[in-house]
Amino acid sequence: MYPKRLAILVAGGPAPGINSVIGAATIRAILSGAEVIGIKDGFKWLMEGNISNIIPLSIDSVSRIHFRGGSYLGIARENPTKNKKHLENTISSLLRLNVDKLITIGGDDTCYSAYKVEQVANGRIQVAHVPKTIDNDLDLPHGIPTFGYQTARHIGVEIVKNIMTDARTTSRWYFVVTMGRKAGHLALGTGKSAGATLTLIPEEFPEEKVSLGHMVDTLVGAIIKRISYGRQDGVAIIAEGLIDKLDPHAFDTLVNIEKDAHDNLRFAEINFGEILKYHVQQRLKQFGIKTTIVAKNIGYELRCADPIPFDMEYTRDLGYMAAKFLFDGGNGALISMQDNRFVPMYFKDILDPETNKMKVRMVDTESEAYKIAHRYMIRLNKDDFDDPHELAKYAATAGLTLEEFEKQFKYLVNGKSISHKQAKKKEDEKKENKTVDAK
Repeated sequence: MYPKRLAILVAGGPAPGINSVIGAATIRAILSGAEVIGIKDGFKWLMEGNISNIIPLSIDSVSRIHFRGGSYLGIARENPTKNKKHLENTISSLLRLNVDKLITIGGDDTCYSAYKVEQVANGRIQVAHVPKTIDNDLDLPHGIPTFGYQTARHIGVEIVKNIMTDARTTSRWYFVVTMGRKAGHLALGTGKSAGATLTLIPEEFPEEKVSLGHMVDTLVGAIIKRISYGRQDGVAIIAEGLIDKLDPHAFDTLVNIEKDAHDNLRFAEINFGEILKYHVQQRLKQFGIKTTIVAKNIGYELRCADPIPFDMEYTRDLGYMAAKFLFDGGNGALISMQDNRFVPMYFKDILDPETNKMKVRMVDTESEAYKIAHRYMIRLNKDDFDDPHELAKYAATAGLTLEEFEKQFKYLVNGKSISHKQAKKKEDEKKENKTVDAK
C-alpha cells in the first residue's frame, strides 16, 4: 500500500509568485506527514495518460524557490475539459500516482478545470485552486489583487519610465500595448503609476463594440493637444483588451489568428500597436502633422519576473492555506486571503454556469481612483471644448477652424462612440435627404 500524495500543477500563463505557492504548499504538506509531487507542464501529460512527467518535491528542493520567477514545474495551457476522454485520463492518471489531494495554480480557465476534476473524481481527490493572473481581472472580493499583478505593474512601470525618458529625449511618441485580455487593470495601474501621457482601456468605452476610428481619434486628439503645449513626445499605454472591443470588421484583413486551448484569441498574433500607429499617422497627415511613433508590447517581460516582497508574502500565504485547507478536509474551493484571513471561495458559488468561468473584474470607471488617473492624462476632454482659448490652440495646431475642429473631435467627449468619418457620412446623408425632400 503506497502512501497517499499531494500533487501540485501550474496551468495557464506565467505570473510572478508561482514558485512561492509551490514552495509554501510543499513545506506545509510535508510537515503534515505527506509525500508531495509536482506535475510537469500543467494538465498536458496527465490528460494523455502519461504519468512519467513528475518531480518529487522536498523541503530542501523548494525552500528558496520563492525568490524566483517562472514556474519550477513548467506550465502549459492544455485543457482537459474539452474532451471527456482527456478528463477521464486526468483523473485516472492522478489516481495511478496515488494522489488524493491536488493543488492547481492558474487563472479562471484552470479554475474550471480544477472544478471538473473535483466533480468527476467524486470524493476520491480533494482539490484546491490558487488563482493567479497579472491581469488582475479575477473577481476577488474587496478589490484584492490577483497574485502576480503587483510585481507585473512594478516591472511595467520601470520599463515605461525608461521609455518616457527616451520619448522626451528623441521627441517621439510610444504606443505601449500591455497584456490584459478583457480588463484594463494592468494598463491603468502602469500608466497611472508612471505618469504616462494617457492610458486607453476597454472600460472607458461602455458600448459593446467601438470603431477603430474612435480609438485612433482619441490618440490623435492627445497628440494634437500635446503639440499645442509645445511637446512633440508622449507615451500612450494601451490595454490589449481593446482588441475585444473593436468592431468585428476592424481585422478583416488579418486571417488565421490563432486561439489557445481555451478558445481565447491569441492577442499576441495581432500587432495592435502597429495597426494603431499606422492609422494615427495617416490621420495626422490630414492635418499636416508628422510624428515619429514607436509601437511596443510589454507583457512577456513581466510574467516571469522575480516577485516583489508583496507577492512573495501573499503567495506564500496562499500556498500554505491551500495545503492546510486540504489536510483539514476541505475540497472544491478557490483559496483567498481577505483582511489577512483565509476564506475559501467554493467553485459552485463563484463559477458562472453559462461561461464556466469566474466573473471578470473590470476597472470601475466611476471610482475616484479612475477619475484621478483620467484627470492627469493629456487628452481631449469636455473642458477643452468649453474653453475657446484652449480650443483655438488645438484648432491652430491642426490647421482647422474652431468649428471644423469641434466637428471632427467633439464626439470623443459627448459620449457617442462614432468616428469623424461616421459623423460626416451621417451629415452627408442628412443633406442628401433634404435635397430629395426639396425636390
